[in-house]
Amino acid sequence: MTTRTVLFDSPFLLGFDHTRSLIDRAARAASEAYPPYNVEQRGEAAVRITLAVAGFAPDDLSITLEGRQLTISGKRDGGDKGGAENAYLHRGIAARGFLRTFVLADGLEVEEASLEHGLLHVDLLRPEQVSQTRRIPITTR
Repeated sequence: MTTRTVLFDSPFLLGFDHTRSLIDRAARAASEAYPPYNVEQRGEAAVRITLAVAGFAPDDLSITLEGRQLTISGKRDGGDKGGAENAYLHRGIAARGFLRTFVLADGLEVEEASLEHGLLHVDLLRPEQVSQTRRIPITTR
């Protein structure tokens, strides 16, 4: 039993099974090393994810948001565009596809995505939330 399991099994944390599965999914995704990426805090309410996607065109990339899971994928056709006269002496630039996922906190929304000089930027924004207090009526039986 891990510390996380004990924490989420507390009787004071009700309905957090989904949160535990999100944390487990994020831990598995963090073990992937390709493509390299940065996560940058940009002010109080903004975050930028930047992936190094050299050689990928915008049509090769896809960004989807399903629930709170942001998925960024890149597909390459794999075919070299050169003939026998263009043989690699060294190939250090990866030419494989990828799938990278991020779990977003509630309230964090994708603002925009841009491709610039081989870097894919995905900007996220947390809109200012208005705190609400709600009084719960008590009924008698």
